[in-house]
Amino acid sequence: MTIDTFLFLTFSIFALISALMVVTLVNAVHSVLFLILVFCNVAGLLLLIGAEFLSFMFLIVYVGAIAVLFLFVVMMLNVKINLSPLNLASLIPLGSLILFILLQQLNSTTNIFKLFLPHGYQPILINWISEEENISNAKVIGNLLYTDFSLLFLLSGLILLIAMLGAILLTMHQRTDVKKQKIELQLVRNPIGVIKFVRLRK
Repeated sequence: MTIDTFLFLTFSIFALISALMVVTLVNAVHSVLFLILVFCNVAGLLLLIGAEFLSFMFLIVYVGAIAVLFLFVVMMLNVKINLSPLNLASLIPLGSLILFILLQQLNSTTNIFKLFLPHGYQPILINWISEEENISNAKVIGNLLYTDFSLLFLLSGLILLIAMLGAILLTMHQRTDVKKQKIELQLVRNPIGVIKFVRLRK
C-alpha cells in the first residue's frame, strides 16, 4: 500500500466516522463540530485527486462560512438537549437503503471495492513533487484574489467578523444579581457630597 492509498483510506474513514457522529450525537454543537471535521476530510480527499482549487474553496466556503453560520444559529437558538431515548431500530431500514444506494453509486463510478483487494485497483493520484515547479490554478486565483479583488475579500471578512460579534452579543446572558461598576453614574455624581468628614469621639 502506497502513501497515497493510505491517505485516501484515512481521509475516507475519518469522513465516514465524522458523518456518523453528526447524525447520532445528541448535542447540536458537537454535531456541527463533527460536520466541520467532515468538510476538512473531504477537502483532503479533493486535494489528493488534484482538485486543489475545489479543496480550498471547500474549506473557505463550507468550513469558513456555512459551518460557522450553522454554529451561530445553534448558539442563538439555544437548542436544548433532548434526553428522551431514540428508537434506532426504526431508522435501520431507511439507513440501510440509503447506504446500499450510496455504495452502488460509488462502485459504479470509481470501483471503490477494489481498493481493499490485495492486488486490486490503485487510484491515479497526483505526484506533488513533479508538480512543484508548475503554476497551479490555486496560485493564479490567489494572485487575483489578493490583488485585483482584495477590497471585496477584506469586505467579506469584515462582514463575517460583524456577524460573529453579533452572534456573541445575542447569546450573552445578562445577569441581574451581579454588582458591576457603572462608570457613567460615577462621572455624573455631585462632587460636594463625595468626601465626608467625621469627627470621632476620644
